[in-house]
Formats: sequence, C-alpha cells, structure tokens
Amino acid sequence: MKKYLVEFIGTFFLILTIVCVVNGAAPDNYLAPVAIGSALMVMIFAGGHISGAHFNPAVTVAVLMRGKVSSGEAPMYMISQILGGITAAIIGAFLLGKGNFMGGGAMPADTTAAFVAELLGTFALCWVVLQTATTKSNAGNSFYGLAIGFTVTAMAYALGGFGTGGCFNPAVAIGAAFNGLAGWGTAGLAIVANLVGGALAAMAFKATYTSMDSDD
Repeated sequence: MKKYLVEFIGTFFLILTIVCVVNGAAPDNYLAPVAIGSALMVMIFAGGHISGAHFNPAVTVAVLMRGKVSSGEAPMYMISQILGGITAAIIGAFLLGKGNFMGGGAMPADTTAAFVAELLGTFALCWVVLQTATTKSNAGNSFYGLAIGFTVTAMAYALGGFGTGGCFNPAVAIGAAFNGLAGWGTAGLAIVANLVGGALAAMAFKATYTSMDSDD
C-alpha cells in the first residue's frame, strides 16, 4: 500500500503543477516545461526509494517489461497514478476557478504528427528511466531524478507543440481531459502513443543493456 500511496502523491503533484502552470499561465509563458520537469524531479527524489517513482502508466509498462515491477503490482501502480491525475485535475480546477470535466479542445490538426511526437517523447522518458533508475551499474546514483525531470522538460519544449501539449504520460492525458486542457479524443491518441512508446523503450533497453549485464 505504501508504494501505491507514493505513486498517487507523486502523480498528483506532477499533474497539479501541469494544470496550474498551463491552465493558469499568462500568454507567452515559456517556462511551464521547467516547472513541470522540476515537479517531476523533486517527486522522484522524494518517492524513488519507496515505489521507484514511476508516476506514469507508460513508465510502469516499461518497468514491467524490464522485470523490475511485478505483474501483480503494475495494475495498482497504474490505478494509483490515474486517480492521482484525476484528483489533481479536479483540485486544480477548484483552485483556478475554471475547468471543464467533459474535456475541451479539438483534435490535433495533424494526428499522425501528434501521435509520433507523443510516442517519441514517451520513448525518451522511459529510456532514461530504465537506464538511470533500474540498472545495477547506476545503482545509488544521485542524478536519476534530475535526468528524468530534465528529459520531460526537454521533450516538452521539443515535442509539445504538435497538438497534444506534450503529455508523455497517460495519467497526464487523462488529467488534462478532466481539467479541460485537452479533449478526450486527444487524450485517447496520447494514451495509445504513450503506452506504445513505453513498450518500445523497454524493448530497446533489453536489446542494448541486458546483453552487457546479464546478471542485472
């Protein structure tokens, strides 16, 4: 239960940050990705020693395929993350005095580009998580939270402008739809791309790492 509570709390504060800095941001605020990446970083440092600090169902899928979380735990991780995202969306709407729980916004103009952007951003995130936080060669490192948080920041700047806002996380996509930052169609597109990106990252990890460190 402790792991699932940590996953709820970490995902909650990540998505509350997203809701408040994006939905409440002044026009031309280009620092939102910095706040979001920073929120993820500090929550990872806070909870990584308890749950592994996934805070993202796509990361859980990648870590499950990696063999570092059990098939019995993974569904509860995902449920905790999604509940954290929904709760953050609701509280964020209350704090800001605005929100649309039925979803808002149109589908991206180019759904193919949006799908690819979400897939690539999620791949990069899950790849960094697997390489910095799940390997014996990096055990005890002090940089993994910073690396993961900066990955989200970089990918948000690089790939967030293709119509989805740069979710890279199904819990973020669901929270954004609940808060009205995105429509449910956009959220669905992002969720599929995120899960595929996480799975591909796990496959790439296995192809490049386990062959070199078979006892890991």
